[in-house]
Amino acid sequence: MNSILKRSLGQFLLLIAILAGTVFVIGVMYMLMMDHFEGSPRTFLRSIQWASETLTTTGYGADNHWNHPLVASFVILVQFLGQFLVLLVFPVFLLPYFEEQFEFKLPHVLLDMVGKVLFFRYGPAIESLLTELDAKKSPFVIFEEDMTLARKLRDRGFEVVLGSLGEEACVLEGVQRARAVVANGDDHANANCTLIVRERGYTGPLYALADDPLYRAPMIQIGATEVFTPAHVLGAALASRASMRINPPVEGMHLLGSKVGMAEFRVRAGSSLAGKALGDLRLREQHGVSIIGQWYGGSFTTSKGPQTRIEPGAILVVVGTPESLQAVERMAMPIRRTGPIVLAGYGAVGHKVIEMLQDADEDCIVIDKSAEPGVDVVGSVLEHATLSQANVRDASAVILALSDDSESLFATAVVRDYAPGVPLIVRVLRTPNTDRLCRAGADFAISVGQVAGQILAFHLLDEQAIYVENRIKFIRVNAGKMVGSHPWHSEVLELTGAKVVAVEREREVLIEFESDFVVRHDDALFICGSLTALERYQHSFNAKTTTDANA
Repeated sequence: MNSILKRSLGQFLLLIAILAGTVFVIGVMYMLMMDHFEGSPRTFLRSIQWASETLTTTGYGADNHWNHPLVASFVILVQFLGQFLVLLVFPVFLLPYFEEQFEFKLPHVLLDMVGKVLFFRYGPAIESLLTELDAKKSPFVIFEEDMTLARKLRDRGFEVVLGSLGEEACVLEGVQRARAVVANGDDHANANCTLIVRERGYTGPLYALADDPLYRAPMIQIGATEVFTPAHVLGAALASRASMRINPPVEGMHLLGSKVGMAEFRVRAGSSLAGKALGDLRLREQHGVSIIGQWYGGSFTTSKGPQTRIEPGAILVVVGTPESLQAVERMAMPIRRTGPIVLAGYGAVGHKVIEMLQDADEDCIVIDKSAEPGVDVVGSVLEHATLSQANVRDASAVILALSDDSESLFATAVVRDYAPGVPLIVRVLRTPNTDRLCRAGADFAISVGQVAGQILAFHLLDEQAIYVENRIKFIRVNAGKMVGSHPWHSEVLELTGAKVVAVEREREVLIEFESDFVVRHDDALFICGSLTALERYQHSFNAKTTTDANA
């Protein structure tokens, strides 16, 4: 980084020298031309002053009458040259230098790393995790090579170090004191980061996010503790939502094991759930599930009791065993289609989706803009002709695995309008866009940031959690101060806004409780709520997140 600054200073000094030389040459030419062509001599100092004023467009008009055409043409040329300097040279070369020199500078070396997590490069995959770490006051540092992005991250309040591993590996000096390292660049950059970090004496956990699964073994060989492929896990999650043959169904991520999970599905207008009150449906008693709440009109509403009404078209959030979740899903989406599964977008995620669906013997139709092996329909998913050729109206489900959220948003609206009754499952690039896609008509939407965030949170925060959208979280905690109380103690929801949805006791998960049931000290509780609500619950009831070694 020092070499970059030296080059920047050298370029600045060269530019100043060029500007000074330009003013000198133009000033001398003006002095000579005024003497020989206009017959009105000017001193050297006055000529230099005229050149400076004209080039910088700050001229005061002291010299404003020229009779000779050559002198007038020269003046016009200099004026245009001044505009060129103001509009191009100054903003492009001078202003960035001054901005870099006089603004609060980004550090170029790691400072005190004790207890901090180091993230190598920023990206959508870690966006959700950074938000949670920041909310939990868990310290971290982002090592970024892009100056513009580094400034934006700093403006968000994140601790950022600007550097380049390719030029000065010494910028990672001090990494050996970090609590953990997460490599989030491209696969080659992650490999370089891993080697340098280990060379610097770091012996702690190092987690790498890989695009290509082929890099997993080599990355572990050179020093990575774990290598994850969120894009492929995301593909598995999308495939499992489209096919009933993939078992167990992947609801985001099974970080809480197979005993209890969380599902989201849209309540069709013609289903037996639409418009009904929870007390009338008796879903907990008959199916062993707990209704957390519902997404409707772009907002999430927590279920308040038996009087809560399920809105037609809402996305219901349900907790229960995989078997009970499937039963309620069939109630929410009563029309089970038998046609093929249509996939739009045949990138890395799309390939994983098709691989899983074909392994499950599902009939698939692939749409992509490029003609390549495996693509059945070449065209844009935004065009009705393409949708018609892919028989979207007869599909059992449509999966959008596009690489651009704007295109996914338009495609969701188009597909939903073209085939209103077809289940629509969407891949999201940036987690904040999940809500928008659901409002546009997606039945299920999940981002690579949610997947990667869940995986890394498990390792970095020592917690098992399932995320619903970007604001609802489902965790496993110890009994804490709930010992001796009923899981549905009214004060829990009133005081914290969180809900106890299940209790694990002696390897058995309980969702329905008798009136005399009380929590024991060796029980594990499954809690659901917003990040703020869960923090209040953990503080109020002295509950710590806990893992399940056998999950």
